[in-house]
Amino acid sequence: YVKNQHFFSSLYFYFVEELRKLSWSGIPRQVRPITWKLLSGYLPANAERRESVLQRKRQEYFGFIQQYYDSRNDEHHQDTYRQIHIDIPRMSPEWLVLQPEVVEIFERILFIWAIRHPASGYVQGINDLVTPFFVVYVFEYIEEEVENFDVSSLQEEALRNIEADSFWCMSKLLDGIQDNYTFAQPGIQKKVKALEELVSRIDESVHRHMHHYEVEYLQFAFRWMNNLLMRELPLRCTIRLWDTYQAEPEGFSHFHLYVCAAFLVRWRKEILEERDFQGLMILLQNLPTMHWGNEEVSVLLAEAYRLKFAFADAPNHYKR
Repeated sequence: YVKNQHFFSSLYFYFVEELRKLSWSGIPRQVRPITWKLLSGYLPANAERRESVLQRKRQEYFGFIQQYYDSRNDEHHQDTYRQIHIDIPRMSPEWLVLQPEVVEIFERILFIWAIRHPASGYVQGINDLVTPFFVVYVFEYIEEEVENFDVSSLQEEALRNIEADSFWCMSKLLDGIQDNYTFAQPGIQKKVKALEELVSRIDESVHRHMHHYEVEYLQFAFRWMNNLLMRELPLRCTIRLWDTYQAEPEGFSHFHLYVCAAFLVRWRKEILEERDFQGLMILLQNLPTMHWGNEEVSVLLAEAYRLKFAFADAPNHYKR
């Protein structure tokens, strides 16, 4: 029995490591849903166990709905639910979050997560993290492009599966970055400080330029950490980025720092051309990525990997 256990654990490790290597450079659309579930640890590598695990986790999630969701109108949960209700229509892409079924699904996912994680509760920024999972898991049930797709045309069982799977995978992601969302958001504060130190060594000209015009990194990079660059990139780019984040060890925390550094330095020419605080802030909060696609993201990730390789073990520049 012990030998068998060791064999299967070794096989699992090999399978997942190989899957990570293949996924780092991007995952084909048709296999992305199952690959994300495997890489996040939501699905077991053992194919025979997958269906039973899915059924159990989906039932567990809807058990939470039955147990907790009616409490959203209770006095001690009202503020949480109200804030979620306000934030969802402000999200992007607009075509998705204006659909009533999607709003209801997102409200349930976020409310259940918040009351099951009282150490942080709901914090603005967490709402954005549902969208990539939701959109990718819709791909399991449709052939056409997801953009402008009417979610209400899906069968009820499919919608329930998408909702539960999105909840669990978002929860797995947040387990690794929860200090980003506890009181005073210390994780984000540390990451912004680390980004400043990193950029000062990667590109001293950019760093000094921003310092000269009194631009604080927290003024633009807080959002980059809080929303994992989702407000800076089109959704298609975020999904491609997350292929790599899920393939990279500590992708959403440690590697994201290097992606942010590469992203900032990518705009060095435009940054150095701005000659006042206001111009710099307008640029940094509205970077022109609307037409970005896989090619731009691949270049960004390659540069981030280079920076990580060059600087991750240099204690003088950055302490994890």
